[in-house]
Amino acid sequence: MTLVSPPALPADDAVLAQGERVFRNQCRGCHSLTPGRHIAGPSLHGVVGRNAGEVADFEYSRALQDAQLAWTPEALDRFLTDPDAFLTGTRMVFWGLPEDARQPLIDYLRHVGAP
Repeated sequence: MTLVSPPALPADDAVLAQGERVFRNQCRGCHSLTPGRHIAGPSLHGVVGRNAGEVADFEYSRALQDAQLAWTPEALDRFLTDPDAFLTGTRMVFWGLPEDARQPLIDYLRHVGAP
């Protein structure tokens, strides 16, 4: 018997609104959602599924340039829990998000960055 994971369901409006609040309160000071618009950190438009350290016009830390990982929802969850523990050497000055904030933020980033 083969077990198959159900397809990911789209986030509902309440979850997206919560994710938007998390972005606005925790991320917006350093990251934009506009493609190519970087602040202290790179634009997060299209981050879900993108390879780490890959935006051509942003200067990443060596740790992110060498990471060889894709920003899957699982990788983002681990990174947003404790960035320095997940990827030592990143320049991101951030102490992590609680569990109840991470998934709504990831769902929101996936939603706003979808083609």
